[in-house]
Amino acid sequence: MLESDDFAAMAVTAKHERIAPSYMTRVLRLTLLAPDIVEAILDGKQGPEVTLAWLLEPFPTSWEAQPMHFG
Repeated sequence: MLESDDFAAMAVTAKHERIAPSYMTRVLRLTLLAPDIVEAILDGKQGPEVTLAWLLEPFPTSWEAQPMHFG
């Protein structure tokens, strides 16, 4: 449903998961994080400023433009 790029499908999925569609949209943006950032988070090497709130702030979709704030 999400791959259809149809907001109605996203709204149905959000309702099914019992979350707000706006929250789901913000969380789905995390799939746009650069691989090195994801790897640092999975390895526990991110800095203390890298919180879910920080990650949910707008960020560039270009991997090269994403800041690397990891130790």
